[in-house]
Amino acid sequence: MRLLLAEDERSLSRAVCTILEKNNYSVDAVYDGADALAYLRAGNYDGVILDVMMPKMDGISVLKAAREQGITTPILILTAKSEVDDKVLGLDSGANDYLTKPFATKELLARIRAMTRSQTIHQDSQLRVGNICLDSATFELSSPSGNFRLANKEYQMMELLMRNPKHLISAEHFMERIWGCDSETDVKVVWVYISYLRKKLEALHANIQIKATRNIGYALEEVK
Repeated sequence: MRLLLAEDERSLSRAVCTILEKNNYSVDAVYDGADALAYLRAGNYDGVILDVMMPKMDGISVLKAAREQGITTPILILTAKSEVDDKVLGLDSGANDYLTKPFATKELLARIRAMTRSQTIHQDSQLRVGNICLDSATFELSSPSGNFRLANKEYQMMELLMRNPKHLISAEHFMERIWGCDSETDVKVVWVYISYLRKKLEALHANIQIKATRNIGYALEEVK
C-alpha cells in the first residue's frame, strides 16, 4: 500500500516514514502544501497523511482543492490544534479522519488502517493463489512446505502479483507503486526482488511461478 506524507517538520517526517516502512507501506514524503497537491494529482496513492500547518499552502487548502478536483483518495489530517472547530473544519472539508499531535504510533497505524479499510473491505487478510498463501497480518508467504516472513518491498511486490494473477505487471509499474515516482533507484532492482521471490517460491515447492515476458512485465501463473 502506497501513502503520501505531507509534513514540513523533517525530523517528524523521517520518523513517520520509518514507522510506516517498517509496517510494509511505501511512502513518498513532501514538505509543503504545494508539493502535496502536485503529488496527489500525479500519484497513485492508497492514502494521504496531511499536516494542517505547512508552508506555501496549508493542509486544509490542499484538502479542499483535492476534493474539488475529484480526488477521492482517503486523507488523514494531522494537526497540533485540539479545538473542536478545527477538527470539524477538516472533516467538513473532506478529510476521512484526523489525528492530533503528538500521537502514539499504534494510533497512527490504526487510523491509517481504518481510513483505507473501504478499499480492502472485501479483501481477505490472506491471499491464496495455488498452494501459496500471503498473510497481510504477519507478512508471511507460506505453503504446506513452510513459510517465509517477507521484507517490506518483497511483500508489496508479492501482494501486487497475487492480487492480479495472470496479469502482466511492468517493471515501471512496480517502480511507481513501490519505490515512488521520484525514486532514483535503477529499474533493475525490480528484477533483483523478483529473483528473491522466485527462490522463496521454489523453496516452498509452489505450484505457481513468476513468469517474465521480455520487455513487457511479470505475471503469476500456474506451473505447467
